[in-house]
Amino acid sequence: MAEHTIKMPDVGEGVAEAELVEWHVKVGDPVREDMVLAAVMTDKATVEIPSPFEGEISWLGAEIGDVVAVGSPLIRIKTAGEGLKEESPKEVTPTPNPSPQGRGEPDSAPPKAEKASTDEAAAPVQSKAKTSAPPSPLWGGIKGGGSSLSSGAPRAEGEKPLASPAVRLRAKDAGIDLRQVAGSGPAGRISHEDLDAFLSAGRSTSAARGLARNTEVTEIKVVGLRRKIAEKMALAKRSIPHITYVEEIDVTALEELRAAMNAARKPDQPKLTMLPFLMRAMAKAIGEQPEINAIYDDEAGIIRQHGGIHIGIAAQTATGLVVPVARHVEARDIWDCGAEVNRLAEAAKSGTASRDELSGSTITITSLGAMGGIVTTPVINHPEVAIVGVNKMMMRPVWDGTQFIPRKMMNLSSSFDHRVIDGWDAARFIQRIKTLLEAPALIFVD
Repeated sequence: MAEHTIKMPDVGEGVAEAELVEWHVKVGDPVREDMVLAAVMTDKATVEIPSPFEGEISWLGAEIGDVVAVGSPLIRIKTAGEGLKEESPKEVTPTPNPSPQGRGEPDSAPPKAEKASTDEAAAPVQSKAKTSAPPSPLWGGIKGGGSSLSSGAPRAEGEKPLASPAVRLRAKDAGIDLRQVAGSGPAGRISHEDLDAFLSAGRSTSAARGLARNTEVTEIKVVGLRRKIAEKMALAKRSIPHITYVEEIDVTALEELRAAMNAARKPDQPKLTMLPFLMRAMAKAIGEQPEINAIYDDEAGIIRQHGGIHIGIAAQTATGLVVPVARHVEARDIWDCGAEVNRLAEAAKSGTASRDELSGSTITITSLGAMGGIVTTPVINHPEVAIVGVNKMMMRPVWDGTQFIPRKMMNLSSSFDHRVIDGWDAARFIQRIKTLLEAPALIFVD
């Protein structure tokens, strides 16, 4: 047998290290050529590392969350042959997924091996089967169990107990945590007899009101996209003195216009949401205040005002917060903005957004949709100097001078880099957006 060492590959763009975010294999697993072994994350992309050859994993050189330098030993694979060799993956291709999550499971089924190596390849699989067998009950009184009492849970971590509604109700009333009860039924199903045995064994309960103490502490390592989000938010709050300005907007006329435009739209036109109107209003307001559409280079001490308006749209996905970018909004009409928002939202949701689509914004919109709250304090997307936050729309009574009338109202909560944007300029920018949204016909006037 020969043992090959695979090193952390050079992922390009001057990156000297990458964070290990996912193992697709473990020691003892058989692998084949081109099978994905691991995934690492840089500041810009997730990179999958394939196997250069067929063999068996003999050593893993890092844990999830570790930052590994380029060129460091990462994996060792035993193959047919002799000697110890150091190899780099024959091909490392950045994937478009902005996070380590959301990929399909690796194809871990090994190809049919030569007869001479059948026993060797099968050994780790058999070992895995033995260790994955369900644990035996840990306390006496249950069919097939021993006589000793243990304080540990009688099932694997995260395994949900099986029980009928009647058994669950009885356990709740008795203050019994079913995760601590071993079941004697099929697939570990818990019966009333199991509850009786649990109680007779002297296990503690909290019968009063069916409540039980939960002293469990779960440690979750911050890795991958969540670590990147944490680092960027910390950088923004540490280096940018935020000023947040909140203004309420009467969007009654805008909602009427939006409904009318959607009713009259052509088959190839997207259904308009609030965002395309806000994007166009921001583009017009930026035309009057170009200093808002800027990047502040902290190290160089330079403010770079951009002519092109590239609006980042903060989107929550199953794996975390990403910010796809709608480029050159100044050159897009309302329908084009709507189509681009839909396209970027789908790309973010499916994890297919490219690196170019996730970088290069000059100002950002953030919205929590129906959960937007009344007021928020958005964190600026460093190194930008402004972010516009959309709060939820609500029907409120508004005094028109003679009476209260129902109006659709929405707050904008926006933050600005106070090193670059003075409070007066921040207020003027939001007030201009307010004017455009409250009289939406002005959005279409050049």
